[in-house]
Amino acid sequence: MPFARSAGYAIHYEVEGEGPPLVLQHGFSGTLKRWIWSGYVDALKSRFKVILVDARGHGGSDKPHDPDAYTIEAQASDIAAVLDGLGIERAHYWGFSMGGRIAFAMAKYQCSRVRTLVIGGGHPYSRKLPDEDRLDGSDPELFVKRLYRRTGIDLDKLPSEMRDELFANDFHALAAVQGDWPSLEDVLPTMKMPCLLYVGDADPYFAKVTQCAEKIPGAQIFVLPGLDHGTGFRESALVLPRVILFLEEHPKGGD
Repeated sequence: MPFARSAGYAIHYEVEGEGPPLVLQHGFSGTLKRWIWSGYVDALKSRFKVILVDARGHGGSDKPHDPDAYTIEAQASDIAAVLDGLGIERAHYWGFSMGGRIAFAMAKYQCSRVRTLVIGGGHPYSRKLPDEDRLDGSDPELFVKRLYRRTGIDLDKLPSEMRDELFANDFHALAAVQGDWPSLEDVLPTMKMPCLLYVGDADPYFAKVTQCAEKIPGAQIFVLPGLDHGTGFRESALVLPRVILFLEEHPKGGD
């Protein structure tokens, strides 16, 4: 498996296809496989060099148990390290949920590496984790129950391969990843690269995603009627045409 080194940690990635480079970053508790299972890679690899990244603490990447290892700036640096390993100066970046939050960190800390940003179900605003959700990961069932309650996802509707992937996590690492979110909203007016945001109207993050889109210069946004945080990712057939059109309209980003 290919790895990049980022501040001493190994970050696993995979590459599919040829064309303009496009980074795909999954959400919290997932892995890069989710993009494959949900049909994104098959649809994109004929047009783009698709770079799938396992976020620090997930999948095949290193999983430190120290919360200090998971600053949002470090997570953005992991993407830059993958691009460095591939000899790529700038890429399109598409992130969902946690991956969408990392998009705002890319805009703030790694702006020169970004052509465009596609942000699904993610926002830059601060969050204080409820006290009852500050778990140490020793009880995976409880951890998942609390996580899915916050994000409004129905665990019973999760495809079997994603459920298996979910419970294969190192939950002590996930406990270190999750926590309070610092605000990144100061970056919004500086985001001059082309940006596309989307969110389901049944997603708990709907209001914050639509709010931040109004503050990004020239940003586009589309809403997925009836979809929640989970289906807003899994219903790829509703998302891909809009995103592909956006990327093809901005092949070099803001240049």
